[in-house]
Amino acid sequence: MAVSINRRKSKPSKKAETNEHCSCGTFLFKILSRIPLGILLLILVYLWSSSTTIISGKIVHICVSSRKLNNLYCLSAGTQPNFEIPVPLTNNSFTSNIKDIDASPSTNSSVAVYVKAASTHERITDSKEIANALSSSTIGNIKEVANVLRKDSIPAVIDGTDKNRNEEIANAKKAVKEHLQLHRSWMPNTNHASCDGRGVYVYDLPSKFNKDLIGQCGDMMPWTDFCKYFNNEALGEPIANLGKGWYHTHQYSLEPIFHSRILSHPCRVYNESEAKLFYVPYYGGLDILRWHFKNVSDDVKDALAMDLMKWLEHRRPWVQNSGSDHVFVLGKISWDFRRRNYTSWGTRFLELEQMKNPIKLLIERQPWEVNDIAIPHPTFFHPHSDDDIVAWQQKIIGTTRKNLVSFAGAARPDQPESIRSTLINQCTSTSSDKCQFLDCKSGGCNQPESVTKLFLESEFCLQPPGDSPTRKSVFDSLVSGCIPVLFDPFTAYYQYPWHLPEDHSKYSVFIDQEEVRQMKVNVVGRLSSISARERDDMRRYIVYELLPGLVYGDSSCRFQKFQDAFSITVNTLLERVSRMQ
Repeated sequence: MAVSINRRKSKPSKKAETNEHCSCGTFLFKILSRIPLGILLLILVYLWSSSTTIISGKIVHICVSSRKLNNLYCLSAGTQPNFEIPVPLTNNSFTSNIKDIDASPSTNSSVAVYVKAASTHERITDSKEIANALSSSTIGNIKEVANVLRKDSIPAVIDGTDKNRNEEIANAKKAVKEHLQLHRSWMPNTNHASCDGRGVYVYDLPSKFNKDLIGQCGDMMPWTDFCKYFNNEALGEPIANLGKGWYHTHQYSLEPIFHSRILSHPCRVYNESEAKLFYVPYYGGLDILRWHFKNVSDDVKDALAMDLMKWLEHRRPWVQNSGSDHVFVLGKISWDFRRRNYTSWGTRFLELEQMKNPIKLLIERQPWEVNDIAIPHPTFFHPHSDDDIVAWQQKIIGTTRKNLVSFAGAARPDQPESIRSTLINQCTSTSSDKCQFLDCKSGGCNQPESVTKLFLESEFCLQPPGDSPTRKSVFDSLVSGCIPVLFDPFTAYYQYPWHLPEDHSKYSVFIDQEEVRQMKVNVVGRLSSISARERDDMRRYIVYELLPGLVYGDSSCRFQKFQDAFSITVNTLLERVSRMQ
């Protein structure tokens, strides 16, 4: 007899569901009840203290501690359905594969990998174009490079030969070298330039271009009071534990610091006709920073810069020389002012046609823009006199350095090409006297005292690229007499022609990051082979030859023996405009 079978699965009864949920809840309750109340409370406090929720306009930001923008990483979501969030791509990082000008033949092949992967169906005919494309890419993000390289009007295809690729790369590196040589040629022969016939005119801009931006400091970063960094004429709060001249200075404070100094420069004139150099005190970096966590259009981000151009176009000195004798100081990296079509981050300020001729002083330059000049990041040390510098030099030389190597930083797990994790593993796998690691991810680098103490006690300080090639930490280490170990020539060698010597072996150690990435070198082992005599010679050069020119004195400083970073910069600018006449 045939039996009919219903193959549909029967639905569980509501009662069964209820019992299942109850059993799960009971199980969870049993687990939680086994955890001591004190430990459970500590866990909740930790979770609460290491994250925060911010509602900014139509965007919710969930943030956890990190080094990014004052030590928080944020995940954003729209508060309304289908709301598009502007994503600030990090397009401010040079490719990690361009090596030193005198690098080995393998340099060209490593850069060619980027070119080939990014532009399989495109042809690059301009060495500057390929350089810009390579330098504007996020490490490991080939698609972004392709977007920059792509030209729909050029249908030709790269033939794939090593000769063509190597030639393009060689031309790009040659352009960098030529620009650096030109910049160095402007430097005066004497330490103290005369003001005779070389006056500096400071524009009295409407306050919306500078002071009003500082007035918005409380709204720049939703989770912190940014205003505290603008105390003491943007030097920040004094650090008593480190001694006289030490302040909690923010890395983006260069614009107001420079402005305060130039207002009292001995070459300042108040008549436009007496000036050779014109300083425009526009705080472009702060202009960018105030929009980072706000949902605004690109037109809004560019509005203040466009207003500045309209204001300058009505000024006779600007029109007279098309801005070539004007200088801007911008306290962020060049890429923040060169917004591309595929990203919403930053402004287009330096892409404006009117901004081609002026000199732009930045903490990180675009190496293929001849009028981009990099000057040192502000450090925590701002001496008032020669005596302050001499006292710090003596302390550095007399400090016992119990660590061979140190690294203050954090891993970059979202950047596959980053060598930071490898360096951290090499450091932590050896003895503590060989290598000390200060994890910035947990907030260990928030205190200048901790970082300075680590660098004072270390012979070498590892300085791998982070979100961009340059690092403020390079200058923090130099000011502490710690020899920087560099892995990318764009971190310093291609950046600071007026403040660092062409012979970089005098003050640093270079290790090819490709060797680190491929595990061909143990960095701690390599540094162990450098003799104590060599280390002492490098340190003495750093302390006595470089250090005074890497720091920015306070606004009322008076130096007779030394030139600080500000003096070197202004004297070189005055020499340049004199030669233009």
